[in-house]
Order: sequence, then C-alpha cells, then structure tokens
Amino acid sequence: MTLKRLNKFLSECGIASRRKAEDLIASNLITVNGKKVNLPQTIIDSDKDVVKINNKVISEEKKYYFILNKPKGFICSNTRKIKENLVIDLFKNYSCKLFTVGRLDKDTTGLLLVTNDGDFANKVIHPSADLQKEYLAKVKENISEEHLKIISKGAFVENRFVKPIKVLKIRRGTLKIIVKEGKKREVKTFIQKANLNLIELTRIRIGNLMLGSIPYGYFKQVTLQDVEKVF
Repeated sequence: MTLKRLNKFLSECGIASRRKAEDLIASNLITVNGKKVNLPQTIIDSDKDVVKINNKVISEEKKYYFILNKPKGFICSNTRKIKENLVIDLFKNYSCKLFTVGRLDKDTTGLLLVTNDGDFANKVIHPSADLQKEYLAKVKENISEEHLKIISKGAFVENRFVKPIKVLKIRRGTLKIIVKEGKKREVKTFIQKANLNLIELTRIRIGNLMLGSIPYGYFKQVTLQDVEKVF
C-alpha cells in the first residue's frame, strides 16, 4: 500500500506540476476508480487505485534527471514554432515527457537541468530556494573598473530593480556575474547598461551544482541525489 495525495501522484507521473495538477483535478478531469474527484488533497493508494484523465489510465513513470550543457540556438520550451530547435530535441531517445527546469535564452549556453519530475523542478525554481546562478560573460571590450562598478550597481529588470551578488573580472574580456533573482535577461541587461558588447554568455553554476566538463550539446544522466546538490 502506497498512500499519497492525488495532486502529488499526478505530478510524480509527469502529468503536470503539482500546482497545475490541482487545476486539472478542480476541472473534474480526473477519476479515481471510475468516480470523478475534484479535491487535490484526496488520498489514493497508488498501488491499487485506478486513476484516469480523460479515460486514459495514469501510471507512475520512472523519474529522469539530466545535467545539460545547452548549446546555442535551442529554445527552452515544449511548444515548437516553425523551424525552431527545442532543448528536448536533444533527448529523442527518451519517450517520457521531459522539460527544462527554468530557462536559458536561445543564444545563452551552459548549465541546464532537464527532468520529468515536476516536484523537483518546482523546488528549484521557487523563490524560496534562494539559489545563486553563476555566469561567465565574454565581451568585445577590455573590461575596466568602471564597467564593473556600473554592473554592480544593478538595473531595472521586469519593472523591478535588481543587483548582482558579485561581479568579477576574470581576464581582459571575460567577467563572472553571480545573480539570485533569475529575472528574464537579467545578466544581459547588466552588461548592456555598462555599454559592453556581449559575445557569449554561459551559465556555469546553479546553487551548489557546477556544470563541469560536459561539452556543448551533451548531457549527463544523474540521480535525484546528484541534482539535489543544487540546494
């Protein structure tokens, strides 16, 4: 006997995140042993009870976790527009529904987590996780102290003023920027404000998890214990 909440079961089956699973349940789309259920907190026995969505039986699937070095030109989305390359295209040998944990811009490379575990993904992207994200930025110019000062002062991103945690010059045209907010195009906005021309942006760390030596476009399958090192 394995008892668990219905919304947690749906999330573990890769149907949706736990929050979106609650919406499915509230919409009367889920049945348990033939009866419609609309309460997310409903307790089921996942070993015995038959759970269906639109008359299709839902069963628990194996959880997969990958550390990917995202290459340029790939979109962090499961919805394809014409002639777009999606990150999940790199995982064609896996039949389960995978998705990226958070996003990187199309032209940004580096560390990206890919999984079918909605609960884990939500833990990573939720603000309470308070995770740092570390980037290496290559620019055309020779980085000066003035550039570093401007970037350190922060900028308005998505109508909110944010500042990087740390800015460090690595060499002539390379700097390291550590952020925590994770706003869309946050690092690029900092660099643009300093009038620097960005050549390449790579994320090398999320929390305590480092990208390591994985080549561009390649990934490594790991365990839940491995990816939980982000915390």
